[in-house]
Amino acid sequence: MKQSLRDLAALVARLGVGGIFFANGWAKLEDGLKITGAKFLEQGAPAPGAWATVTMLAELIGGALLIAGLAVSITGLILFAEALAVFLVAPPLNPISLNELILLGAASLLLAVVGAGRVSVDHMVVIRRRESQAADEFAADTEADRVIAALKEPEEKPAEPAPAPAPKTEETPSSSEDTAPHPKPRTAAKEPGNGEEVTTAAGDTLVAGRKKPAPRNRRPSTD
Repeated sequence: MKQSLRDLAALVARLGVGGIFFANGWAKLEDGLKITGAKFLEQGAPAPGAWATVTMLAELIGGALLIAGLAVSITGLILFAEALAVFLVAPPLNPISLNELILLGAASLLLAVVGAGRVSVDHMVVIRRRESQAADEFAADTEADRVIAALKEPEEKPAEPAPAPAPKTEETPSSSEDTAPHPKPRTAAKEPGNGEEVTTAAGDTLVAGRKKPAPRNRRPSTD
């Protein structure tokens, strides 16, 4: 609320002070530099022609800048210096009196110190400048974050070559298989008959004959 009141007061002061300065400069412009210089000559001002030109331009341009609220800090100081010079060098020309000149000079200095308020071109320029700076800072922060993230990421390791396959070795039989006797091939045996030979698994040759029955055990006599 207070800031809004300050902005409103600054706007009213700018319009009033700037309007008076601009109207006074416009009156000098309408009269012309020769007539204005002649009036300053009557007031005892040195170099009346140059003095008329400087005061007219300062009041016209300075008043317009105050109304718009552009470069108020510099414009207020220039108008204050112009009012002080007129006060010291020569009495002000009509329609501005000496008291009005003092008030205009004091108000110009106050606006130069306080500022134009938020309802001004200066504030719009400042806002755009701040937004541009904020955008630049945001872009710089984003770039810095990207660089930091890139540094934190592990570097890609080169692909390791696949291990070479182990050479194939011939399977050696176990010791038990080495030492085990190999069975000899068996030959088909024929039915033993009279006088025929039979080959056994061990390679022995037998003469086939009749197999005698084993003798029976006789019981001892009890007599």
